[in-house]
Amino acid sequence: MVVIRQAVETDRERLATLMQEYIVKFCEQPDPSRKALTLHIKRLLNNPSYGIQFVAELEGKLVGFATVYVSWSTYYFKETGVLKDLYVSPLNRGNKIGERLFKICLAYSQKYEFAGMTAECSSENKVAQNLYQKMNGKENAGIQYRFF
Repeated sequence: MVVIRQAVETDRERLATLMQEYIVKFCEQPDPSRKALTLHIKRLLNNPSYGIQFVAELEGKLVGFATVYVSWSTYYFKETGVLKDLYVSPLNRGNKIGERLFKICLAYSQKYEFAGMTAECSSENKVAQNLYQKMNGKENAGIQYRFF
């Protein structure tokens, strides 16, 4: 049975491996250093005001993760959640793990009375777009720019 839960310190190495798979194989980005990955995870574990990570665990193996970063809403003067990463390893897809990870991120944002939660994905990622639409997400009208 798959358990969805908040990441803890003992997950750091396994989570770093899963994040590396996500970054390199799924996102097709350069391979980050192991040190950078583990420091990033540690930063989130030690500073929940930056964000939080949830993991999906099956028989002692991490098979998915989601990261919600904390930002602020100028309109509501409250924190807002930004779901930047939601990943399930290819062999474990199709079992509603992504939905469960999404739902725990949403529940977390609601529990702490965030102004809202947004989810980001690439325009090519139709799987994520379909999931977010299924979860009653509404596409924002704005356009996001990246500068470096």
